[in-house]
Amino acid sequence: MPGRTAWKGANWACLSVQRRLWNPADRSPLLALGTAVTGLRHPCIDVTDLGQQRIRSSPLNLQNRHAGNVKVPLNTTTLLPALPAPTTPTMASTRPMTMLARARPTTQLLRASHTPATALFFSTSAPRAALPSGPPPSGFRLPTPKRWDEGAESSLDKAGKYFLLTEMMRGMYVVLEQFFRAPYTIYYPFEKGPISPRFRGEHALRRYPTGEERCIACKLCEAICPAQAITIEAEEREDGSRRTTRYDIDMTKCIYCGFCQESCPVDAIVESPNAEYATETREELLYNKEKLLSNGDKWEPELAAVARADAPYR
Repeated sequence: MPGRTAWKGANWACLSVQRRLWNPADRSPLLALGTAVTGLRHPCIDVTDLGQQRIRSSPLNLQNRHAGNVKVPLNTTTLLPALPAPTTPTMASTRPMTMLARARPTTQLLRASHTPATALFFSTSAPRAALPSGPPPSGFRLPTPKRWDEGAESSLDKAGKYFLLTEMMRGMYVVLEQFFRAPYTIYYPFEKGPISPRFRGEHALRRYPTGEERCIACKLCEAICPAQAITIEAEEREDGSRRTTRYDIDMTKCIYCGFCQESCPVDAIVESPNAEYATETREELLYNKEKLLSNGDKWEPELAAVARADAPYR
């Protein structure tokens, strides 16, 4: 069939009637319906499109077509039996259009039906659900909540709550039960909980066991610091090596990312497990080299143990 396929909606169903047209006695009102509709240049629908319509550029000529599929646009999915041939031209023109106007869309595909011939008029009194999956189930809507005086509580329970204060006693029992249980908290700062060995706290500069400073003034920590909180100055020693003369850290800028500790090739700059270094003034948070070395001397046992434990993973 010439033409292009176009989508016109899933509610339109199609009916294909195999009929030989050379015998006028075999023609049914369905063929008359096709004649009336195609005379109005209504688009023809093919049942093999599964819900899609084929738009014809010209109306279907039933007089010149002797055999084949007579395709009519019928807004239903019920395959109806043929009726006796029409006796008057009026039946072939008015009844099919009335039948088409009274048709209603359905959600099923083609299904065979053995209904009587009177079903051609498509009864519109059949109940249809508002939801696609059917009517709402029982108990879909919540019942109206009961008033406070309509509850199932007995009068004795109400009197006990009012005179004996049972609700208050129940609350006091919960309090006493928690009172004699072991506490879930610790008495900080007298008691301190465990912390991770990779905890990043106050900064410190370490020394070698001989007392010599570890820092070689490579300035990798200064370059990698995202907050630009580290400032380093160096000078040359007598043996030609570099020596750090200035090592400042602005603790107000530090974000405790640990990049300085990770980038140091000699484990000179580290972050100690100390988290208690609050000060009264801002200037006290500007650490210099002497402050960092004193922190390293104070936390050297802990820093050495953490370095040994973390060495296989670095």
